[in-house]
Amino acid sequence: MADSSESLMKQRFRGYLPVVIDVETGGFDANRDALLEIAAVLVDFDDDGLLKPTETLHYHVEPFEGANIEQAAIDFNGIDPTSPLRGAVSEDVALKEMFKPIRKAQKAAGCQRSVLVGHNANFDHSFMMAAAGRAQLKRNPFHPFVSFDTTSLAALTLGQTVLIKACQAAGIAFDQQQAHSAIYDTERTAELFCWMVNEWKVLGGWPRNKE
Repeated sequence: MADSSESLMKQRFRGYLPVVIDVETGGFDANRDALLEIAAVLVDFDDDGLLKPTETLHYHVEPFEGANIEQAAIDFNGIDPTSPLRGAVSEDVALKEMFKPIRKAQKAAGCQRSVLVGHNANFDHSFMMAAAGRAQLKRNPFHPFVSFDTTSLAALTLGQTVLIKACQAAGIAFDQQQAHSAIYDTERTAELFCWMVNEWKVLGGWPRNKE
């Protein structure tokens, strides 16, 4: 990141680095149900001061020992947790590898913490933090409770709360057949988040037009 990008990121989000996260799981209980897949998209400002996705990180995750997996959950996301073709790694490996480039980007941006951006962010945040706790990771770059929820932002800016409908309202292509994979949903959520941030800038909302 250039100095101007560092300054802009730090100023724009009050010292937080937004990182878009999506998870696929074996249920709704972060402490009981398996984390099966996690993806992250890093974002940065371009030379025109517009926020853009820059890098995608993606891991299939082995269920932790004793994890519960609801049949309804895997029917929904289409994941076979036992398939060796997934190339799944442990929660410890997945999060350590994911956190390394996030910490690097955070430092380059001059930010103190990273903040999770997600569609219904509390769900993704709870599963990521529970997995980090099980792995006893002490260098977790994410704020322990702050998140940016694109569901709320989309309700305000687009009058939509469902990801596909919000993307369509913003003119972002969305393939329903690819939905509910962590990597696809994360990339579309990142595009949506960037669109909303940039649209607010274009409309004069940031820096706030005081005239």
